[in-house]
Amino acid sequence: MDAMRRTALVAGLLYLITIVTSLPALGFVAARVLEAAIIVAGITSLLAVVTLRQAAAAGADTDSLITTGTALVAIHNGTFLLGPGFIPAVNALLLGSLLYRARLVPRVIPVLGLIGAPLLLLSAAAVLFGLHPQVSVLSAMSAVPIFLWEGSLGLWLVVKGFKPSPLTAATGRS
Repeated sequence: MDAMRRTALVAGLLYLITIVTSLPALGFVAARVLEAAIIVAGITSLLAVVTLRQAAAAGADTDSLITTGTALVAIHNGTFLLGPGFIPAVNALLLGSLLYRARLVPRVIPVLGLIGAPLLLLSAAAVLFGLHPQVSVLSAMSAVPIFLWEGSLGLWLVVKGFKPSPLTAATGRS
């Protein structure tokens, strides 16, 4: 197995792992880290709601706890919209346009990301403006192209690797 094939195999495996675990991989590490941090902030806000429920059971002021709990749930909803809603679309636009121009993978793969990114952004904006619920069939349908983009890219890199190009050919020789 040559160096370029090994690199593509490793990149594909890491990319598939990021889909499942939302951990950083490839050239857009900062965006993946940001996505994970936003998700963790949302989870933390829900954990704080559990603490508020325990305080309510201990006899604390119920009205203020309800107000605080409502605010924490709103934070969770916002982070859920921003993290998995906007960030994957930005990643798809960045990496998809790069792969489309470089022709390192079949063009249909980055096209899925380039089609899916605006759909996901529009859906997230529609949720933001109250046009449809955050968890809905419409939201799920808008995420399908991004899911297909991420899955097909990772699988292609694992199975086939990068397509030969003048850039990769020069790198493989050195």
